[in-house]
Amino acid sequence: MPQASGFRKTITAGFRKTITWFFVIVGTLYLIYSSHLLLNNDRQCVTTEENLEHLTNLSTSIQLNEQDSNLEPLILPQKSQNYNTELKHIVFGIAASADLWQKRKEYVKIWWRPKQTRGIVWMDRQARNRRNEGLPQIRISEDTSRFKYTNKQGHRSALRISRLVSETLRLGLKDVRWFVMGDDDTVFVVDNVVRILSKYDHRQFYYVGSSSESHLQNIYFSYAMAYGGGGFAISQPLAQELAKMQDRCIRRYPGLYGSDDRIQACMAELGVPLSKESGFHQYDVYGDLLGLLAAHPVAPLASLHHIDVVQPIFPGMSRVRALQHLFKAVQLDSASIMQQSICYDKKRYWSISVSWGYVVQIWRGVVSPRELEMPTRTFLNWYRKADYTAYAFNTRPVTKHPCMKPFVFYMSTSKYDRVRKQVIGVYSRHKSPSPYCRWKMASPEKINSIVVLKRPDHLRWLKSPRRDCCKVLPTNKASTMYLWVGNCREGEISELQ
Repeated sequence: MPQASGFRKTITAGFRKTITWFFVIVGTLYLIYSSHLLLNNDRQCVTTEENLEHLTNLSTSIQLNEQDSNLEPLILPQKSQNYNTELKHIVFGIAASADLWQKRKEYVKIWWRPKQTRGIVWMDRQARNRRNEGLPQIRISEDTSRFKYTNKQGHRSALRISRLVSETLRLGLKDVRWFVMGDDDTVFVVDNVVRILSKYDHRQFYYVGSSSESHLQNIYFSYAMAYGGGGFAISQPLAQELAKMQDRCIRRYPGLYGSDDRIQACMAELGVPLSKESGFHQYDVYGDLLGLLAAHPVAPLASLHHIDVVQPIFPGMSRVRALQHLFKAVQLDSASIMQQSICYDKKRYWSISVSWGYVVQIWRGVVSPRELEMPTRTFLNWYRKADYTAYAFNTRPVTKHPCMKPFVFYMSTSKYDRVRKQVIGVYSRHKSPSPYCRWKMASPEKINSIVVLKRPDHLRWLKSPRRDCCKVLPTNKASTMYLWVGNCREGEISELQ
């Protein structure tokens, strides 16, 4: 028993020594770890304090430099992407018929530039053409009798025209980035077509154009379709893919009406959406284009279509002569053609709208910019009805109030002043009867002509879109008004104070 008791005491003493040493070791390790952590925290605090001091000194230095130099904060300009597309990179495909060519070729002559533009007029059969007319090369389209066409309202020529992109591609023309399709009654502003397409990467798949002005036409066909009369563009890689599958695609849609809806059906199969550009104009309307062209959207004017359907854009001229007259201004500043400016004559309380290169209108009283940028319904829709719900955009009615009827001044002459480096345009009043107005205020009927001064702005579409501003200039001539039109200055807006 005594031996057993001594053995237990020995074990107990050994266990206590082990526990004691365990706590000693753990305590020592804790002290070492804590000391190391404290040292690191001190270093971090020192580093943070140094950074704060550095930033404070840097901020103070910047403030002192700004105070010393009195400089405004630097605002970097936003530069839009531009792919340097030129006219030589575009090939036009013009859909034409031999029966109408002798008349329609006069429209092509207006915009075609011999030895500068490239393209083909695609005919259904051979047509007469005189030498040295300055027209594109004429070719006969391939036979499409093997394709089925079942639309009872349309015409089989839609099959032929739908294949123009592929047929033009197979000609093997060099250095082509874009194929632009249009009709023989489509007038292009080629410089603006170049400006529009320069925004897009021609190495990618792009299908560029616009829809119809007619809401019902867009419902019947598609809002996703580029209308062929207004013109559309297809990038070269997309044209290659289209050519591979187009004949198979055409066979799948025998019931479609036209060529452009067949193109859009193939684009849908390729998965390429429409990139909409509002400067391509189908103009599915009848009547006077004044309301549309006087309030053109803030976008480069690319094309005009249905010339034979609408009235001449300048009264008293033939359709061809009116377009030739318009292109005198196009040659001086194509980027600004039809671009709207709005300003107010504060002394006489007049509202003024300028559609550069085309028309100036004056209203008595104050008409807000929100109203003036909305087209007036001087036209009928495609179904020859005065139905304002039938358009794919907002419109406003032609006023019935005698005092609110606008005074219209059409461009008569336009020239470039090399000394002042500006375009001088003279707009003459359209001699239409003015109804009697009871308002006791100055009347624009005393104005016979308006002189518009403007510097050409060929780079305007490389900036964010904005309407130009205009200003009434002082003059001693009671029958002449002088206007300045140009880029809006800082803080300048269209308002009557």
